[in-house]
Amino acid sequence: MKFMKLGSKPDTFQSDGKNVRYVASELASDIVVNVGDVKFYLHKFPLLSKCACLQKLVANSSEGDGDEVYIHDIPGGPTAFEICAKFCYGMTVTLNAYNVIAARCAAEYLGMHETVEKGNLIYKVHVFLHLSIFRSWKDSIIFLQSTKSRLHLCEEVKLISHCIDAIASKTSTDVSKVNWSYTYNRTKIPEENGNGPNSNGIKSRVVPNDWWVDDLCELEIDLYKRVIVNIKNKGIVSSEVIGEAIKAYTLRRFPGFSKGVFQFSDVSRSLSILDTVVSLLPAEKGSVSCSFLLKLLKASISVDSGEKVKAELVKRIGKQLEEASVNDLLVRATDEEATMYDVHLFHRILEDFVMHNEDLKTQLEDGNEIPEVRKPGVLSEASKLMVAKLVDGYLTEIAKDPNLPLSIFVGLAEMVTNFPRPGHDSLYRAIDIYLKEHPGISKSDRKRICSLMDCKKLSVDACRHAMQNERLPSRIVVQVLFFEQVRSNASSGSSTPDLPKAIRDLTGASHGENSEVTASAEELRALKEELAALRLANGGLNDKVTGDTKPHIDKAANGSMKSLLSSKRIFTKIWSSKGRKQGKNSGSDSSDSLGSASLEEAKYTPSRKGRYSVS
Repeated sequence: MKFMKLGSKPDTFQSDGKNVRYVASELASDIVVNVGDVKFYLHKFPLLSKCACLQKLVANSSEGDGDEVYIHDIPGGPTAFEICAKFCYGMTVTLNAYNVIAARCAAEYLGMHETVEKGNLIYKVHVFLHLSIFRSWKDSIIFLQSTKSRLHLCEEVKLISHCIDAIASKTSTDVSKVNWSYTYNRTKIPEENGNGPNSNGIKSRVVPNDWWVDDLCELEIDLYKRVIVNIKNKGIVSSEVIGEAIKAYTLRRFPGFSKGVFQFSDVSRSLSILDTVVSLLPAEKGSVSCSFLLKLLKASISVDSGEKVKAELVKRIGKQLEEASVNDLLVRATDEEATMYDVHLFHRILEDFVMHNEDLKTQLEDGNEIPEVRKPGVLSEASKLMVAKLVDGYLTEIAKDPNLPLSIFVGLAEMVTNFPRPGHDSLYRAIDIYLKEHPGISKSDRKRICSLMDCKKLSVDACRHAMQNERLPSRIVVQVLFFEQVRSNASSGSSTPDLPKAIRDLTGASHGENSEVTASAEELRALKEELAALRLANGGLNDKVTGDTKPHIDKAANGSMKSLLSSKRIFTKIWSSKGRKQGKNSGSDSSDSLGSASLEEAKYTPSRKGRYSVS
């Protein structure tokens, strides 16, 4: 720590009890200075020669009381006044980062300027601050902390602004030139301990880019804000390092923050800190992690921050949503809401992600250069794929809520309909959970929620589960059965025969089509058995391909055709029954009567490409 000694005479200040201080001297005191509840018995000449304030007080007092003055409001109180008095006597005074601010403010109050006497205390302190304190990293931090009790006076003499600028300049220094002591709470890397592969036992000192982060965490939020703003204005420190500094400060102020535990003993103070932290976040995407932003959002909700703060966090999270996890996005709803989680908040975040990507796409189409798009994930298919996967996981969690409206579930899923999804297993799982937790929903609602998934994108295991899932509408089960058969044929090398138009319409129907297949359990069970038999027949056909096994091939082909014809009759029966129902009720789900079409095309004609000789 830097220090400066003023004066050369021995310190002869002595005490008489707790409230009396005097100078041991052959000369009797001729002035009493009352500072708070302490009386100082001193001498006019050394004091008045350097203190303009005392000169005025003595001159303005009545003749009878001219030897006693009162200065109760001096900054720093009796301790600071004693430092100034010792300086006036020429006694030894030691100034350091802890007491220099009190001495400087007291000297300002007493009027110890150069106009009163050359080399006065204010000048001495000014030299000490700029040549020692502001050049020392840790002393600057200590000095800035000590100003919080005298902010107004320190602002008037511009001490705080000078100190903040000195701190900001040091943080912006190239790390290769950092040669002063600093605090850095981390495990030392091997090279620093002399254990690196090329260190030969010699310890080296590697300075990280964020070497200054931990020391600034000691500052109060108002001073911290001013330092960070000054650092940002200099434009030298990267946004990632500034983001790391803000994260470290937040974790220091809220010990349970990293684990998502928000306990605020002083809500008003916590609210001020959180709002300030959000305002300090760098504008650049990725300067802080999405997980940190989500924790800030949860904390802001806990202390009831303003809508402006929440909206800013939602916007930032939306820009980098692909980095989030499902657990971080599960925000508990308030007591006023019926749902378990705040699904409306996630909807806003997802909406911002979609809008952000659309805006970037529009700017790119207009020929504008966007530096942000050079970063991985922006406007990429991988980014959208991760968000689609995230939404599926989120839907799986909220589907367990018995109070979740279907419209919210469907609305969230439809927002990422156009995003790439190689598979729909996760979406199917979410839909199945919702149907299980909401057994009383109507047939039309079941049809609506199931239309979100594409049966062609279900894995083999998901298809097997769906074929046995009684919660799914019959139409979905039929689609799964068919596509499972198509996949089985493709994997075995067999061709898929042409299907009647009614069945093609069934399996190729768009998600938005409002038609429903009504099939009995017996019909579906029979269809499953026939499809299984057809797979076995195809498998046997592929296993027997040698030249001397034509009878076996013919027999397998005949069995395959019979099985497929039987399966198609079941498909046709299901569809025909639907058509008859539509004929009876013109207000049914589908406007076209497909019963006749089914009967017309029930005659099976194998495709030329997949035709086998059965002679």
